[in-house]
Parts: sequence; structure tokens; C-alpha cells
Amino acid sequence: MQTVGFIGLGNMGAGIAANIQRAGYPLVVTDLRRDVVESFAGRGAKVALSPAELAKMSDVVFTSLPGPTEVEAVVGGDDGILSAIRSGSVYVDLTTNRPSLILELAKQFESRGVSMLDAPVSGGKAGAASGNLAVMAGGDQKVFEDILPILNSFGDKVFYAGKIGNGTVCKLVHNLIAQNMRQIVAEGLTLGVKAGVDTEILWEGVRRGAVGRARFIHETLVNTVFRNKFEPANFTLSLAKKDVDFAIELGHELNVPLPVTNLVHQSFIEGINRGWQDKDSNILFCLQEEAADVEVRATGIDAAKAAKFITTHPEIQATANPAPLKRRNAEAARG
Repeated sequence: MQTVGFIGLGNMGAGIAANIQRAGYPLVVTDLRRDVVESFAGRGAKVALSPAELAKMSDVVFTSLPGPTEVEAVVGGDDGILSAIRSGSVYVDLTTNRPSLILELAKQFESRGVSMLDAPVSGGKAGAASGNLAVMAGGDQKVFEDILPILNSFGDKVFYAGKIGNGTVCKLVHNLIAQNMRQIVAEGLTLGVKAGVDTEILWEGVRRGAVGRARFIHETLVNTVFRNKFEPANFTLSLAKKDVDFAIELGHELNVPLPVTNLVHQSFIEGINRGWQDKDSNILFCLQEEAADVEVRATGIDAAKAAKFITTHPEIQATANPAPLKRRNAEAARG
């Protein structure tokens, strides 16, 4: 069985690494936070003192880090992954990264005889802990198929996105759409509430229609906006802004106009300027409430029942059903 090295045991990485370990893979870990490392060691993982040492001990190396700066620091340098990784190994970056950096790193690893996949994930901290993650993997298909069992250990919606860099582009597009969608929902709900309709009634009307296929409508709104709870979360405003920044950069590189995204991006700048960078990214909803001079609150909604709506309505559940992907990935791995 392949030995897996994992660097970055934060909100997402800790859950992912724990699922890899539960699947029975020999695990090597390193992180700046020694208490987290020790908790994995207590469950049988080996501890490396540097990325280079971890790379020497591993067949497949994963990084799950905040962004490009951290990835470059961990990969390069005297104690970086590249300085010690063995030819024939595989490097997988789970970070939501800059596409240009992914392509650059892939060339560096290729020169060392190492294959690289970019495989950003979506599903949040809870999904990382439970193994309910979308994993968007780009790179050589044979390499993807070889490590598919590892990817399946922490993701229930794993798919092959094509050539290296495609996984990152898929994730940036996903997050771009999600952030823009929030602004549209904010405009609609503030309009309806200001027109005199109760928030919960509006919400029911929206979620029972075609728009209600999005989990944002059933879960995120209820747990953040409706309860006015924007405490620090795994997906902070600063992290969300980073992803939109990269999407806009990609649009500039490819000459693709993104007028709505650029307008929404201004709200990120305003939120950061207000000191909200460590708040849940959905705090930007408050900017629209402020502009409309109305609050969208509904504290009496049962969050568990609201989330259950997805599993009890087949037309919504079908859109999130991972079974076809699981079957397709299994068939690909069998060849």
C-alpha cells in the first residue's frame, strides 16, 4: 500500500488526512502546529520535521494550504518537497491555487521524474471531516487512476478534469459562480423583505422553485445570514477573495470579460476594508442589507429540517448524487 505524505493539517487538511488514515494508508504528516501533528502521531502516523523529510518517506505527497505563497514555500527551498522527492513519486496539490503556478510547478516536478496532479476540493470543513467532498483532479489520467483509491477515501464526488491545471480552473469557476450567486440572492431577498414579505415565506418560495437546487439556499443562508452569525469559519472572506482574485486574473489572461464578477469583487474589497477578512465570507450579504436599509433574518427556522429538505426531494438530491461519478471512476480505474 502506498505511503501518503500530507502537509497542511488545517481546517480542510486535518479532515482529509484523517480520512486517508482511516482508509488504512500509512501516513506521514508535518505542519507548523505541533499539537495537530501530535494528534495524528497518537493515531499511528509518522511525523516528518520538514517537507523534504516527508517527501523522502512518501510515495504520494499531498499539500492542502491557504494559497500560492504557502505552496511555493513548501515546494521550494533547501527543505522543500522538490529537494528530496523521489523519482516515480506523485505530488498532489489540493490547494485552490493560481493556474499559472500549477503549470510552472508541474514542469519542475516533471524534471525530477515526478508526476503532479492539481486536485482542489469543495465541500467545506464538514465535508472534509465526513468525506463528502468534490475533488476536481487535473493531470495525467493514468496517474489519476493509480491514486484514485486514495482520492476516494476523502471525496465522494471525485472526477477527472483532464490535463494539468484543469482541476484548478474548475474550482475557480465553481467559486466564482458561488460568490456571484450570493449577491443575486442578497438582492432578491432584500427586495422581497422590503416589499413587506416575511423572510421565511420568501425563502420557502425560492427554495421550492428551480433556484432551490443550490445548497446555499437550504443550508448556508439558514446558518449564517438568517441568524446573523458570521464568526470566523473555514471559508473566510480573505480566502474567498483570493479565489475570486485568481478567477479575475485568469479572465484577464484569456481576454474573457467578467463584468458581474468585477462588480461583486468590489464588495470583497469593501468587506476587507471594514476588517471582515477573518469573518465567514457570507458576511458580504450585510453590505446589500445596508444598501437596501433592511435586514433579512429568520431565526426560527430549524436548520436540521431545512437541510433535510435536500434529501427528501428527489429532484434536488439527484443533482448532488455522487453514484454516477463513483461508478465512472471505478470503471476508469479498472481500465
